[in-house]
Amino acid sequence: MNKKLCLTLTVGAAVMLSSCGKKLGQFSSDYFTTNPNPLEVVGEKVPATVTGNIPAKFFVKNASVTVTPYLVYNGQETASQAYTFQGEKVQGNAPVVSYQYGGTVTIPVSYNYVPDMAKSELMLDFVVTQGNKTYALPRVKVANGVVATAALADAATVNPALAPDKFQRIINDKYTADILFLINKANIRAEQLKTDAMVELQKEIAATYGDDRRVLKEINIKSYASPDGTIEFNTALAQDRENVTKGYVNDQLKKDKIKEFKDLTAEFTPEDWEGLQRLVSQSDLQDKDLILSTLSMYKDPEQREQELRNLISVFDVLADKILPQLRYSRITASIDAIGKSDSEIQEAYKNDPKSLTVEELLYAATLTDDPAQQQAIYESATAVYPSDYRAWNDLGMVQYARGNYAGAKDSFAKAAQLGGGAAEPQMNLGLVELMNGNYASANKYFGSAAGQNGLGDALGVYYLKQGDNAAAVRAFGDSKSNNAALAQILTKDYSKAKSTLAGISKPDAVTYYLTAVLGARTNNESMLTSNLRQAIKLDNKLAALAANDLEFANFNIANIAQ
Repeated sequence: MNKKLCLTLTVGAAVMLSSCGKKLGQFSSDYFTTNPNPLEVVGEKVPATVTGNIPAKFFVKNASVTVTPYLVYNGQETASQAYTFQGEKVQGNAPVVSYQYGGTVTIPVSYNYVPDMAKSELMLDFVVTQGNKTYALPRVKVANGVVATAALADAATVNPALAPDKFQRIINDKYTADILFLINKANIRAEQLKTDAMVELQKEIAATYGDDRRVLKEINIKSYASPDGTIEFNTALAQDRENVTKGYVNDQLKKDKIKEFKDLTAEFTPEDWEGLQRLVSQSDLQDKDLILSTLSMYKDPEQREQELRNLISVFDVLADKILPQLRYSRITASIDAIGKSDSEIQEAYKNDPKSLTVEELLYAATLTDDPAQQQAIYESATAVYPSDYRAWNDLGMVQYARGNYAGAKDSFAKAAQLGGGAAEPQMNLGLVELMNGNYASANKYFGSAAGQNGLGDALGVYYLKQGDNAAAVRAFGDSKSNNAALAQILTKDYSKAKSTLAGISKPDAVTYYLTAVLGARTNNESMLTSNLRQAIKLDNKLAALAANDLEFANFNIANIAQ
C-alpha cells in the first residue's frame, strides 16, 4: 500500500475516533445563559429560557443528551420538562449540534411556584446516550434564586360586593287631590270634598298632628281656568278659585289643629293650554289630530280659542269632554315619614329582629365594625327574610372577610339562586373560585357580573394570577389597593405605584412591604429601610420573606430582617 495513502487513512481514523468514539466532556456553566436571571414569578409560574451555546469540537457526533432543568431549594428539587439534543450521527428527531461548528440550543423552563423557591438554584442535569451506553455528566448551575414579588397578589384582600340596603330614615310622600269647578264658577261644591282622593288627602294631613314620625312639610295649591272665554275673565276666575281653595285648606288645618309646617303656597294659571294639549293627546277623540294641529299652529291664546270655535263640531266635543277637566284646583301635601334612628334600630335588633323591616335589618349591620356582630345580624336577616338574596349575599361577604371561604361560597350560591341574575353574588362566587385557583370558573362568574362596583379589583387579581400584568393594570384603573400597586410595580410604572400606595386609606404590612420593594427598585435606600421596618413591625412573618427576597439583594437589610 502506498505510504501516503496509509497515512491519510490513519489520520482519518483518528479523527473519527476523536469525534465519535470518545465520551462527551463535561458541560461548563459558561455555555449557558438564562433569561431572566434570577428567575421571576409570573402569575403562579416560574418561567425562563435557558440558551446553550455549544462550542465547536465539543459535541461528539454519536451522542444524544437529555437535559432536565431542576430547581433546587430547601432540601428538595422540582424538575421542568426534559429537553433532548443530539449529534450528527444519531438517528432521531431532536435538534442537532454540529461537532465541527457547535450550535445553539434553547431549553424552556417552567415551574409551579412555591414560596421556598425564592432561595434556590437552577441546575441542568445531563444524561448522555452513546450507542448502548448511558452515563450522567455533572450538573451545571445556570441561575440563582427567584424574584417572587408577583406572588404577593392576594384575592383574599379584594372586597366582595355588598348588596346594599335601601333604608331611608326620611321618606317623602306626596298626596294629591283635585277640586273640580263648574264653568265660570269658583265655589267649592260639597261633593268635591267627598271624593276618595280628597278624603285620603285630608286623612294623611290630619294624621301628622301629634305624630313625631310624620312631618307636614308643605302644601301647594295650583288653580286653573279652562281656555275658553277672555283672558281677563279667566285670570280673575282662576285667582278666585285659588283664593277659595286656599281658604278651605286653612280652615281645614285649623280644624285638624295643625299649626306647624313649612309653607302653604298657592298660584293660578288663567288658561290651561298645556293641560288641554295633554288631555287631547291622551284621548280617543275622533278629531284629536286636527285639534293638536290647530294648537301647534297658533300661539296667541285668543286666536287659538277662535280657531277652535270655528271648528264647531270639534269645539262642542271639547266643551263636553275635555274643558270641564281643566276647571280645577289641585292640592298637594308633602309629608315626611321619619324612620327609626340608628340607636332605635340597634335596640330593636337586640330585643326582636323580627320587628325590623328587611331594609332596617340590613342597615343595622352597617352600624357596627365588628365582623362577628355583622355576621350575627346577617344571619338574623336570613332567618327572618330567607327569600331576600341580599341577606345571603352580605352574610357571605362577612364570611369571606373572616376567612370562611367554604361558608361564603354556600351563602353566595344561595344568594345567586334567589337573586335572579343579580351581579353581586356572581362576582362574589368568582372571588371564591379565584381563591381556590379555579380560574376558568372565576372568569365565567366575573363575566356575569359586568358593571358591578368593585369588579375591577377582582379582575385585576385574576389577571395577575394569569401573568397578564398589563391587563391587570387596566382592570384596576385608579383603585388604591395593594394589588393595584403590585400590578404597577410589575409593569415598572414606579411613579404610579408610589401614588397608589400613598393613596391607600388603611395601609397594612403588605402596603409597607411593597413600598420597600419600590424603594429597592428605584435605588431609594431610605424608602426601603423605613418601610420594610414598618412592614415587619406590623407582621413579623415578613422578616423571613425579606431575608430571602432578591428584591433586596443589593442592600444590607440584615439589621431589619432578623
